[in-house]
Amino acid sequence: MAMLELAPALAGSTEPFAAATVVSVRGSAPRQPGASLVVTADGAMLGNVSGGCVDAEVYQACQEMLTGDAAPRVLRFGYGDDTGLAAGLTCGGTIELILRRYDLGAEPELAAALAAAARDEPVVLSTVVRGPDLGRVTVRAEDGPGVLVERHAPAPRLLVFGAIDHAAALAQVGAFLGYRVTVCDARATFATAERFPHAAEVVVDWPHRYLAAQRVDARTAICVLTHDPRFDVPLLTAALRLPVAYVGAMGSRRTHEDRLTRLRAAGLTDAELGRLHSPIGLDLGARTPPEIALSIAAEIVAQRRGGAGVPLRTGVPLHHLDRGVGILLQDQGTR
Repeated sequence: MAMLELAPALAGSTEPFAAATVVSVRGSAPRQPGASLVVTADGAMLGNVSGGCVDAEVYQACQEMLTGDAAPRVLRFGYGDDTGLAAGLTCGGTIELILRRYDLGAEPELAAALAAAARDEPVVLSTVVRGPDLGRVTVRAEDGPGVLVERHAPAPRLLVFGAIDHAAALAQVGAFLGYRVTVCDARATFATAERFPHAAEVVVDWPHRYLAAQRVDARTAICVLTHDPRFDVPLLTAALRLPVAYVGAMGSRRTHEDRLTRLRAAGLTDAELGRLHSPIGLDLGARTPPEIALSIAAEIVAQRRGGAGVPLRTGVPLHHLDRGVGILLQDQGTR
């Protein structure tokens, strides 16, 4: 997890803590720039920087920073040439980390930024990772070589229409993935908070009317699970014209063809219909509501991260760039 993702656990800390943050990656590595491992004054560890390969060494280095020399410094880890299991990355890549000691009592601007991130408000942190100002943190985007820029945005929204068992499972998976989940249905008997404990909100309203009143963005995902043309057609007509990341609709292939006919009659173009993921989800052979929710969530993640949705053994890239963190380094360029 990145530093700002750990803000709920760090905001308000009265004791110093140390953090190691990935600033560059070469070759294959499990974590991308921005990933952080934090060690608190009582020895607790939050996050990781390697998925286990070098985390023990990094943890020890952070502990030493808390009890000894607190000056920011850089660590590098690569493949262990002798055995592949030494203090290095068994995946064959190389990562570079910056270690820094944080004291929120002495850094009020940083303390305010972490508190804002903990409230799920937009925050930008820039950390100098090269040169004489190594470790300097500012609460704004900072241009120039050798600067790690981390951005925190409010949680993306997952709007689930249709208060069915699949929606309950999808709400749980969506919340686990970090989405702020809303379940909406026009039927008050079905749309209850008790049936959807993992949703941030449960709304009783006509789906298209509710959607028309919402603020959405390029990260929003919309899943239509209603199976009823009275709801589906006006809802999808609106949804497919919004600048959102994903629009999916549940139903058989026969239902899908009938739905396309109705949507064309409602005035949607082929380009707009081309944005519709229907039948919804990836082919996992799913049968139960939790399995189907997993297939839907997998398709949403693939759409969001640019994944191919095929087995990794086919040779596709293992790691995709994290769009929430940028690093400006002379030897890497702008990302």
